Amino acid sequence: MIHSMTGYAARTLDVECGALHIELKSVNSRYLDFQFRVCDELRIVEPALREMFSARLTRGKLECRVSFAAASVRAGQLDLNADLLQRLKAFEAQVRSELPLAAPLAVSDVLRWPGMFGDDTLDSEALIPACLALAREALDDFTASRAREGEKLAAVIVERVARMRDLVRDVAPRIPVAQAAFQDKLRQRLIDAIGSADDERIRQEVAVFAVRIDVAEELARLSTHLDEVERVLKAGGASGKRLDFLMQELNREANTLGSKSVVSEVSQTAMELKLLIEQMREQIQNLE
Repeated sequence: MIHSMTGYAARTLDVECGALHIELKSVNSRYLDFQFRVCDELRIVEPALREMFSARLTRGKLECRVSFAAASVRAGQLDLNADLLQRLKAFEAQVRSELPLAAPLAVSDVLRWPGMFGDDTLDSEALIPACLALAREALDDFTASRAREGEKLAAVIVERVARMRDLVRDVAPRIPVAQAAFQDKLRQRLIDAIGSADDERIRQEVAVFAVRIDVAEELARLSTHLDEVERVLKAGGASGKRLDFLMQELNREANTLGSKSVVSEVSQTAMELKLLIEQMREQIQNLE
């Protein structure tokens, strides 16, 4: 299956102490490039995520965001840490005995004191399995998103390939007749210039020119490259670089076809082929 380098996925998982959230999005890139934005509590999971993504992706600039939102405790479940509260009280009395003008502790200060409602530290190690499982689900969604986009891009490319085949098929039968007519005109011009219809030089010049304007080889190579484009699309996988190379080859043949043209039909066909090739190239830039 053909995959686009553009994709997006997001997943959230509720755990006992809060909620995990993972967001994946990617854009085009010549290589596989990662950008992680992971909360400090889960920084330890980044190497495992990098390994997971590398096993499934080959190209694209991937941005991964991992965040954790701690669960809020309802008022009815709040229990103050009595020991800590007594120590704070003793500390305040000691400070005020030395500094009578010191401001007393406010209730809000006490409630915000670390550990006042028990041990509120996060066990990062315990969250690793849940985080990796959530990342695998998000990666599945992300890959499916890229596959859907890739299918649409492949359909556009196949349509352009079919159009190019039609152009080559339509122009091929006209070329010999048009070239023969042009050679007759050239022969007559040479006769008018030299003054002899039997001159060996005229026959040589016409023969050489006929070889120079023969485009049968270019048309054959165009068809061969189009066959390869279709084969690569059907094979699937990471094919963006291969298809980009084929676009260069197709463009080279189209340029040669135009440079050899001596009739308007071939020149027009060469221009339309180059336009279609450029349209395909724009789509291929998005393929993995």
